[in-house]
Amino acid sequence: MKKSIILFFLLFTANNIFAQLRAFNDIFPNLNQDIKKAAFSESGYIKSSQKTNGFVIMGNDKNSKLDSQIVNNALKKNPGYLVESILVIRLNPDSINLLDVYNALGNIRDLSGRLYNSATRNKSVPLFEEATRVTNERQLSAIPDPAPSRTLPKTETVYIRLKDANFGNTYYRAEMALVQNGLRYTMTNFRNISYLFVPVMKEDKFIAQLYFEPIQEGILIYSIAGADISDFVASKIDMDSAITKRLNVIISWAVDGIRKKL
Repeated sequence: MKKSIILFFLLFTANNIFAQLRAFNDIFPNLNQDIKKAAFSESGYIKSSQKTNGFVIMGNDKNSKLDSQIVNNALKKNPGYLVESILVIRLNPDSINLLDVYNALGNIRDLSGRLYNSATRNKSVPLFEEATRVTNERQLSAIPDPAPSRTLPKTETVYIRLKDANFGNTYYRAEMALVQNGLRYTMTNFRNISYLFVPVMKEDKFIAQLYFEPIQEGILIYSIAGADISDFVASKIDMDSAITKRLNVIISWAVDGIRKKL
Protein backbone atom coordinates (compact mmCIF):
# COMPACT_ATOMS: atom_id res chain seq x y z
CA MET A 1 0.00 0.00 0.00
CA LYS A 2 2.83 2.38 0.95
CA LYS A 3 4.66 1.70 -2.34
CA SER A 4 1.47 2.37 -4.30
CA ILE A 5 1.03 5.74 -2.59
CA ILE A 6 4.66 6.72 -3.33
CA LEU A 7 4.32 5.64 -6.97
CA PHE A 8 1.09 7.63 -7.32
CA PHE A 9 2.78 10.70 -5.81
CA LEU A 10 5.73 10.44 -8.21
CA LEU A 11 3.47 10.02 -11.22
CA PHE A 12 1.28 12.93 -10.12
CA THR A 13 4.34 15.15 -9.62
CA ALA A 14 5.78 14.24 -13.03
CA ASN A 15 2.46 14.86 -14.77
CA ASN A 16 2.03 18.16 -12.93
CA ILE A 17 5.49 19.36 -14.05
CA PHE A 18 4.74 18.32 -17.63
CA ALA A 19 1.41 20.13 -17.52
CA GLN A 20 3.21 23.35 -16.54
CA LEU A 21 5.29 23.28 -19.72
CA ARG A 22 3.88 25.10 -22.70
CA ALA A 23 3.63 23.35 -26.05
CA PHE A 24 5.15 24.85 -29.19
CA ASN A 25 1.65 25.70 -30.47
CA ASP A 26 0.91 27.57 -27.23
CA ILE A 27 3.80 29.94 -27.97
CA PHE A 28 3.37 30.18 -31.74
CA PRO A 29 -0.34 29.52 -32.46
CA ASN A 30 -1.46 29.50 -36.08
CA LEU A 31 2.12 29.48 -37.31
CA ASN A 32 2.61 28.66 -40.97
CA GLN A 33 3.09 24.88 -41.23
CA ASP A 34 6.21 25.20 -43.39
CA ILE A 35 7.81 27.42 -40.76
CA LYS A 36 6.79 25.02 -37.99
CA LYS A 37 8.22 22.07 -39.92
CA ALA A 38 11.48 23.96 -40.40
CA ALA A 39 11.59 24.84 -36.66
CA PHE A 40 11.53 21.13 -35.79
CA SER A 41 14.21 20.27 -38.35
CA GLU A 42 17.91 19.85 -37.54
CA SER A 43 18.83 23.31 -38.81
CA GLY A 44 15.67 25.10 -37.66
CA TYR A 45 13.82 28.00 -39.25
CA ILE A 46 15.98 31.02 -40.05
CA LYS A 47 15.19 34.15 -42.04
CA SER A 48 16.81 37.53 -42.56
CA SER A 49 14.99 40.80 -43.20
CA GLN A 50 15.83 44.47 -43.57
CA LYS A 51 14.28 47.54 -42.04
CA THR A 52 13.97 49.25 -45.43
CA ASN A 53 11.78 46.37 -46.66
CA GLY A 54 9.87 46.02 -43.40
CA PHE A 55 10.81 43.48 -40.75
CA VAL A 56 8.79 40.27 -40.65
CA ILE A 57 9.30 38.81 -37.16
CA MET A 58 7.47 35.68 -36.01
CA GLY A 59 8.25 36.46 -32.36
CA ASN A 60 6.62 39.88 -32.76
CA ASP A 61 3.45 38.56 -34.40
CA LYS A 62 0.20 39.51 -32.66
CA ASN A 63 -0.50 35.81 -32.01
CA SER A 64 2.91 35.06 -30.50
CA LYS A 65 2.95 34.34 -26.77
CA LEU A 66 6.61 35.24 -26.31
CA ASP A 67 7.18 37.98 -23.75
CA SER A 68 7.42 41.21 -25.75
CA GLN A 69 10.72 42.16 -24.11
CA ILE A 70 12.41 39.18 -25.77
CA VAL A 71 11.99 40.78 -29.19
CA ASN A 72 12.01 44.39 -28.04
CA ASN A 73 15.39 43.92 -26.37
CA ALA A 74 16.83 43.50 -29.89
CA LEU A 75 14.62 46.06 -31.63
CA LYS A 76 15.64 48.83 -29.21
CA LYS A 77 19.10 48.71 -30.83
CA ASN A 78 17.41 50.14 -33.94
CA PRO A 79 18.94 47.55 -36.29
CA GLY A 80 18.83 47.96 -40.04
CA TYR A 81 19.25 44.21 -40.49
CA LEU A 82 17.69 41.32 -38.52
CA VAL A 83 17.97 37.55 -38.57
CA GLU A 84 15.38 35.45 -36.73
CA SER A 85 15.63 31.76 -35.90
CA ILE A 86 13.23 29.25 -34.30
CA LEU A 87 14.58 25.83 -33.37
CA VAL A 88 13.26 23.01 -31.20
CA ILE A 89 15.67 20.45 -29.76
CA ARG A 90 13.55 17.34 -29.35
CA LEU A 91 14.08 15.93 -25.87
CA ASN A 92 12.16 14.05 -23.21
CA PRO A 93 10.66 16.76 -20.96
CA ASP A 94 11.83 14.83 -17.89
CA SER A 95 15.46 15.51 -18.88
CA ILE A 96 15.09 19.27 -19.33
CA ASN A 97 16.72 21.56 -16.80
CA LEU A 98 17.50 25.27 -17.29
CA LEU A 99 20.55 24.83 -15.07
CA ASP A 100 22.00 22.49 -17.71
CA VAL A 101 21.30 25.13 -20.37
CA TYR A 102 23.03 27.76 -18.25
CA ASN A 103 26.08 25.54 -17.73
CA ALA A 104 26.27 24.78 -21.46
CA LEU A 105 26.39 28.52 -22.18
CA GLY A 106 29.27 28.82 -19.73
CA ASN A 107 31.65 26.93 -22.02
CA ILE A 108 32.84 29.96 -24.00
CA ARG A 109 35.98 28.21 -25.26
CA ASP A 110 33.79 25.74 -27.18
CA LEU A 111 32.85 28.58 -29.54
CA SER A 112 36.30 28.42 -31.12
CA GLY A 113 36.92 26.34 -34.23
CA ARG A 114 33.28 26.10 -35.37
CA LEU A 115 33.10 26.08 -39.15
CA TYR A 116 31.15 28.11 -41.67
CA ASN A 117 31.17 27.98 -45.46
CA SER A 118 33.34 30.81 -46.74
CA ALA A 119 32.31 31.94 -50.23
CA THR A 120 35.51 33.91 -50.74
CA ARG A 121 37.77 31.02 -49.71
CA ASN A 122 35.49 28.37 -51.24
CA LYS A 123 35.82 26.08 -48.22
CA SER A 124 34.70 25.65 -44.63
CA VAL A 125 36.80 27.62 -42.13
CA PRO A 126 36.51 28.45 -38.42
CA LEU A 127 34.42 31.56 -37.86
CA PHE A 128 35.90 32.19 -34.43
CA GLU A 129 39.54 31.13 -34.35
CA GLU A 130 39.74 31.78 -30.62
CA ALA A 131 37.13 32.26 -27.90
CA THR A 132 37.71 33.13 -24.29
CA ARG A 133 36.29 35.02 -21.37
CA VAL A 134 37.96 38.27 -20.35
CA THR A 135 37.90 39.98 -16.98
CA ASN A 136 35.70 42.96 -17.87
CA GLU A 137 35.28 45.77 -20.40
CA ARG A 138 38.48 47.49 -19.32
CA GLN A 139 40.67 44.55 -18.36
CA LEU A 140 40.88 42.23 -21.35
CA SER A 141 43.00 39.52 -19.76
CA ALA A 142 41.83 36.01 -20.63
CA ILE A 143 40.27 34.03 -17.79
CA PRO A 144 39.14 30.38 -17.75
CA ASP A 145 35.58 29.17 -17.99
CA PRO A 146 34.18 28.32 -14.55
CA ALA A 147 33.30 24.87 -13.29
CA PRO A 148 29.63 23.89 -13.76
CA SER A 149 27.35 25.72 -11.33
CA ARG A 150 24.98 23.97 -8.95
CA THR A 151 22.61 26.92 -8.83
CA LEU A 152 20.90 28.99 -11.51
CA PRO A 153 21.41 32.74 -11.01
CA LYS A 154 18.61 35.15 -11.91
CA THR A 155 21.04 37.40 -13.80
CA GLU A 156 24.69 37.32 -14.79
CA THR A 157 27.08 39.25 -17.05
CA VAL A 158 30.28 37.91 -18.59
CA TYR A 159 32.73 39.40 -21.08
CA ILE A 160 34.02 37.57 -24.13
CA ARG A 161 36.75 37.93 -26.74
CA LEU A 162 36.15 36.22 -30.08
CA LYS A 163 38.89 36.24 -32.72
CA ASP A 164 36.67 36.57 -35.78
CA ALA A 165 37.87 35.20 -39.13
CA ASN A 166 36.78 38.42 -40.85
CA PHE A 167 37.05 41.10 -38.17
CA GLY A 168 39.90 40.00 -35.91
CA ASN A 169 39.46 40.43 -32.15
CA THR A 170 35.87 41.30 -31.25
CA TYR A 171 34.56 41.88 -27.75
CA TYR A 172 31.11 41.10 -26.39
CA ARG A 173 29.12 41.56 -23.22
CA ALA A 174 26.98 38.47 -22.59
CA GLU A 175 24.03 39.03 -20.26
CA MET A 176 21.89 36.21 -18.91
CA ALA A 177 18.47 36.75 -17.32
CA LEU A 178 15.53 34.57 -16.38
CA VAL A 179 12.63 35.86 -18.47
CA GLN A 180 9.06 34.55 -18.78
CA ASN A 181 9.40 30.73 -18.64
CA GLY A 182 13.00 30.49 -19.73
CA LEU A 183 16.48 31.94 -19.98
CA ARG A 184 17.51 34.85 -22.20
CA TYR A 185 21.15 35.12 -23.32
CA THR A 186 22.13 38.40 -24.98
CA MET A 187 25.46 39.25 -26.63
CA THR A 188 26.30 42.85 -27.60
CA ASN A 189 29.64 44.26 -28.75
CA PHE A 190 31.25 46.59 -26.22
CA ARG A 191 33.97 47.67 -28.66
CA ASN A 192 33.86 48.60 -32.33
CA ILE A 193 33.92 45.71 -34.79
CA SER A 194 36.41 46.64 -37.51
CA TYR A 195 37.75 45.37 -40.82
CA LEU A 196 41.33 46.41 -41.62
CA PHE A 197 41.07 49.13 -38.95
CA VAL A 198 37.87 50.50 -40.53
CA PRO A 199 34.90 50.38 -38.09
CA VAL A 200 32.11 48.19 -39.49
CA MET A 201 29.86 48.22 -36.43
CA LYS A 202 30.29 50.73 -33.67
CA GLU A 203 30.14 49.87 -30.00
CA ASP A 204 26.79 48.43 -28.87
CA LYS A 205 25.43 48.24 -32.45
CA PHE A 206 25.38 44.42 -32.80
CA ILE A 207 23.15 42.12 -30.81
CA ALA A 208 22.66 38.37 -30.83
CA GLN A 209 19.99 37.11 -28.45
CA LEU A 210 18.91 33.57 -27.68
CA TYR A 211 15.89 32.62 -25.56
CA PHE A 212 15.64 29.07 -24.19
CA GLU A 213 12.40 27.62 -22.87
CA PRO A 214 11.65 24.00 -21.90
CA ILE A 215 8.47 22.99 -23.73
CA GLN A 216 6.51 19.76 -24.02
CA GLU A 217 8.38 18.80 -27.19
CA GLY A 218 11.88 19.56 -25.86
CA ILE A 219 13.73 22.88 -25.69
CA LEU A 220 12.68 25.90 -27.75
CA ILE A 221 15.52 28.18 -28.86
CA TYR A 222 14.17 31.45 -30.21
CA SER A 223 16.94 33.69 -31.53
CA ILE A 224 17.13 37.15 -33.01
CA ALA A 225 20.24 39.02 -34.11
CA GLY A 226 20.65 42.45 -35.64
CA ALA A 227 23.05 45.22 -36.54
CA ASP A 228 22.85 48.97 -36.97
CA ILE A 229 25.41 50.07 -39.58
CA SER A 230 25.97 52.95 -41.98
CA ASP A 231 24.72 52.86 -45.56
CA PHE A 232 28.34 53.00 -46.76
CA VAL A 233 29.30 49.84 -44.84
CA ALA A 234 26.07 48.13 -45.92
CA SER A 235 27.01 48.73 -49.56
CA LYS A 236 30.33 46.93 -49.06
CA ILE A 237 29.27 43.90 -46.99
CA ASP A 238 26.52 41.30 -47.35
CA MET A 239 25.05 41.97 -43.90
CA ASP A 240 22.32 39.34 -44.16
CA SER A 241 25.00 36.69 -44.66
CA ALA A 242 27.36 38.16 -42.06
CA ILE A 243 24.71 38.14 -39.32
CA THR A 244 23.21 34.79 -40.34
CA LYS A 245 26.46 32.84 -40.21
CA ARG A 246 27.39 34.30 -36.82
CA LEU A 247 23.98 33.54 -35.37
CA ASN A 248 24.12 30.01 -36.82
CA VAL A 249 27.48 29.35 -35.18
CA ILE A 250 26.29 30.69 -31.82
CA ILE A 251 23.12 28.55 -31.99
CA SER A 252 25.08 25.41 -32.94
CA TRP A 253 27.42 26.05 -30.01
CA ALA A 254 24.45 26.29 -27.64
CA VAL A 255 22.73 23.21 -29.10
CA ASP A 256 25.85 21.03 -28.89
CA GLY A 257 26.53 22.19 -25.35
CA ILE A 258 22.98 21.42 -24.22
CA ARG A 259 23.04 17.96 -25.78
CA LYS A 260 26.31 17.20 -23.99
CA LYS A 261 24.79 18.28 -20.66
CA LEU A 262 21.60 16.30 -21.18
